Amino acid sequence: MNARLLDTRDPRHVDVILRPAGQAELDEMWSFVGSKSQQRWLWHAIDHCTGQILAYVFGTREDETFLQLQELLTPFGMTHFYTDGWGAYRRHLDPRTHTVGKQHTQKIERKHLTFRTRLKRLTRKTICFSRSILLHDLVIGLFINRYEFGYAV
Repeated sequence: MNARLLDTRDPRHVDVILRPAGQAELDEMWSFVGSKSQQRWLWHAIDHCTGQILAYVFGTREDETFLQLQELLTPFGMTHFYTDGWGAYRRHLDPRTHTVGKQHTQKIERKHLTFRTRLKRLTRKTICFSRSILLHDLVIGLFINRYEFGYAV
């Protein structure tokens, strides 16, 4: 959500549409800030049917970051999750609504490839990297908002 943009708009002319997504693919993507020892992870969820990003969070590869993502997904009414089986997913998702396997996460893995192709900060072997966490998260967040949602922020 772009709070600065919403502050300039008349609330009567702003439509907020929340629709149940039902099924989501979840995954995390590695990058770094400054040096490879300072890892930064992009956790995100996409709609399993449409491939549209539902929510994303930056942080470490720990349970707390996943729980932030899970909280952002609550309004979408998720009924099933597809993941790669990372421990945080197994610890916090109900096994009845959780499927592990690469055959169900192809759309989100394809999105990773698109991100790595278009944002060199996400490429594993690169000379283009962020020096601050703030700029790292801003650049990637702005790209996601522009590429996925068409918002010029």
